[in-house]
Amino acid sequence: MKVPVTVSVDSATKKFSVTVGVPTTAALIVREAKAEKGSGKPNSTKIGDISFSQVMNIAMIKRGSSYAYSLKAAVKEVLGSCVSLGVTVEGEDPREICKKLEQGIYDEALKAKENEQPSSQKTGGA
Repeated sequence: MKVPVTVSVDSATKKFSVTVGVPTTAALIVREAKAEKGSGKPNSTKIGDISFSQVMNIAMIKRGSSYAYSLKAAVKEVLGSCVSLGVTVEGEDPREICKKLEQGIYDEALKAKENEQPSSQKTGGA
């Protein structure tokens, strides 16, 4: 998977730093859909199907580099990318999922996802 990488070099001291970014939303969606690339004709040819849970995971990954003010808004951004790539969500057009999102059908799932701690920060018994 391609990811953006930035290399900064201080020419005076020859010191450098490497910053590895987050993959694009499209790359994450295509990986989750187990496809090679997006559809050339997204309105008529679908390349795969992903679950709403996978959409939320992608939104969580991209949230740091997104302008979305909430997880719900980040999910809408991912759904928009799904439309452009020709990927369905739970067998439906992503625009229909977006309408359900606005109706509050997925509010419980979003709230649960927001309350999840990243696996590296989970606490457990010894």
